[in-house]
Amino acid sequence: MEATAAENPTRVVWALAWPAVALNSLQVVNTLLDRFFIGHLESSALTAQGASQNVMFLTFSLAMAVGTAATAIVSRAYGAEDEAGYRVGARQATNLSVLIGFALAFASCLVAPLAAHFILPSTDHRSIELMGKYLFAYSLGLPAIYVIQTLAGSLRGIGDTRSPMVISGLQILLHITLNFLLIFPPRHMFGITLPGANMGLVGASTALSISAWISAVVYLGWTAKTPLGPLYRLRLPTREWAARLMRIAIPAATMAVLRVLSLTVFTLVLSSTKDASTAIAAMSIGFAIESIMFMPSFGLSMAAAALVGQSLGMKKAERAERLAWTAAHYAGLVTLVLALPIFIFAHPIALNLVNGKEGIAQESASLLRYLCATEIMFAYAMVLVGAMQGAGDTVRPMWISIIAMWGLRVPLAVFLALAGGTAITTWLHLPFGAGLGAAGAWFAMSFTQAIQGIMSILAFRQGGWKLKKV
Repeated sequence: MEATAAENPTRVVWALAWPAVALNSLQVVNTLLDRFFIGHLESSALTAQGASQNVMFLTFSLAMAVGTAATAIVSRAYGAEDEAGYRVGARQATNLSVLIGFALAFASCLVAPLAAHFILPSTDHRSIELMGKYLFAYSLGLPAIYVIQTLAGSLRGIGDTRSPMVISGLQILLHITLNFLLIFPPRHMFGITLPGANMGLVGASTALSISAWISAVVYLGWTAKTPLGPLYRLRLPTREWAARLMRIAIPAATMAVLRVLSLTVFTLVLSSTKDASTAIAAMSIGFAIESIMFMPSFGLSMAAAALVGQSLGMKKAERAERLAWTAAHYAGLVTLVLALPIFIFAHPIALNLVNGKEGIAQESASLLRYLCATEIMFAYAMVLVGAMQGAGDTVRPMWISIIAMWGLRVPLAVFLALAGGTAITTWLHLPFGAGLGAAGAWFAMSFTQAIQGIMSILAFRQGGWKLKKV
């Protein structure tokens, strides 16, 4: 573990990053196939799934917040060669994740129908019905999703990114298989009759929940064979450890909540534009294709978080900074390479995913081209925010989200997308606006991505994260 002055930053970063990048690349395939399968259902299914992203992003981001806390504490103790510290930290984080996962699963089951009526246009009854059922089935898998994120974060903290790659990779393959079996009816292919449950959109979220529970059990069994030791003896977390974990997790969770709430308002803005259902469905498809660009950066962000935490545990802040910048620069380079073909072929890619639904494909292509213009800055933001979180500094990233999302993205989207006089609520009408429709909202999203990148670079350069205690 001891670093030398002659170490190669590129080699150090990619040794930890490549399994995470490989896993995230497989996740991209999973996401695209998910949209491809749903794209062969009725248009209302795409709209319902697109609107569901708000709730799903929120619950998943909260799971990532607990995983972030686990990575920060485990990696710091691992870098300091404190075996008892990282074992207890991982166990307490797992206990906390189970508690939060079950609480949010219960809350999500209750909220699902209300969320559908709140987010979608009131006239789109079919999409509202499908969204409520889709989110209910997804909520049943939340406890498992929380365990997965915490154990994966703990494994990354000890420098093990290969185990999450294998276990979560198998989960993704299982998810794809279950999607194929649960969404569609029985059908004939290659001279044989394939079974099918014909559950439609609900089959997609059911497949996710089942695969998550199986993966969580495998994670719990596997971690017992790693330096983390057995983590399956679950009990309530101690008050001291819960407070320590939450000091890191709460700002990260707040950032996630604010980000998702801004996306919810963004969706509500779209619901007030012309062809609202098409725009909401297009956003889901656009985000799925965008993941091709940002998933490698997400993997590099995970590596940066672990390396920064370990380096600070070694009392080597300069090494932490050097490795974080190396990861960020590679994220920018990879994103550039991926963004160029997506910008050019956005429309045919989207058209294939939605089974020839031209209106949705055109709007998705428009969103993608706006995002491609600033995706490099988003890549820098992802990695440098991950690096600060790996140091246990989740407050600065939280403020970056507040300013970029709520100070800029939401008001800019409202002004550019909606025309003056548009009824935002029954009692509030927009006094003036550009009335550009969905295109105005896409521009607001792209522009604030760039701002987020610039702010993350400046915050990381200030170096306050080096002094963070966990």
